[in-house]
Amino acid sequence: YKLELSRQQIQQRIQDRDKDVKLLQQEVEAINGSADKAVEDTEKIFTQLIRLMERRRSDVKQQIRSQQETEVSRVKELQEKLEQEITELKRKDAELKLLSHTEDHTQFLHNYPSVSALSEATDSSSINIRPLRYFEDVAAAVSELRDQLQDVLTQEWTNVSLTVTKVDVLLPQPEPEPKTRTEFLSYSQEITLDPNTAERRLFLSEGNRKVTLMSEVQSYSDHPDRFTDWFQVLSRESLTGRCYWEVEWGGGVSVAVTYKNISRAGKRVMILFPSLS
Repeated sequence: YKLELSRQQIQQRIQDRDKDVKLLQQEVEAINGSADKAVEDTEKIFTQLIRLMERRRSDVKQQIRSQQETEVSRVKELQEKLEQEITELKRKDAELKLLSHTEDHTQFLHNYPSVSALSEATDSSSINIRPLRYFEDVAAAVSELRDQLQDVLTQEWTNVSLTVTKVDVLLPQPEPEPKTRTEFLSYSQEITLDPNTAERRLFLSEGNRKVTLMSEVQSYSDHPDRFTDWFQVLSRESLTGRCYWEVEWGGGVSVAVTYKNISRAGKRVMILFPSLS
């Protein structure tokens, strides 16, 4: 009997360890699945950030080139006006020089007003002598943006890194051994008795939760699971893991745990057997 009980305990522990191994395998699969999903999602996010930066880079380049074209066109327009004015002034200067050599005073007085008349001068007040700094401020603004982004990435990267390292799989811990009745009751299992296994002189009552040894034979039908020589009965419930139950008895009664395929014949002893799955 002790040998069989030791085997039962070993086999129960094997079942428990097999269950733990399966749970750990599920944990591995969950970790791998979660990591793969996180990599996929972060890749998409970083790709979006890279594309956003590329769009902003293209926008700045386009704005610079557009403003460059506008400003160059404006300057060249003013430049052409000034060059035309210079040409006209040179022509006037040549005419006045030629007129200065005229000895006929009447002819001089007649031609001078037309030669000396000048067209309206081009407004050049917008032309200022200044250092050659036009788009350098744009580069400075972009540089400042870069520094701000670097600061944000440095600060937030710490949070991201800590979030990654906080992933901690809590492996299943063995349940502490119960010591008090209250602790045992947390593993309480309600046991009902199986009429198909009861020996014919055992009477079941109170919802098949009470068994009494009778002098007369009970009218049970034939069943392959019925005990034929032992005053024994099995429970309906199959027990797995840690279970606890309480039994009230009177007289010579034994309670034990067994497998469902226990032998149904042998020496007459009354035992209540909760069955193992």
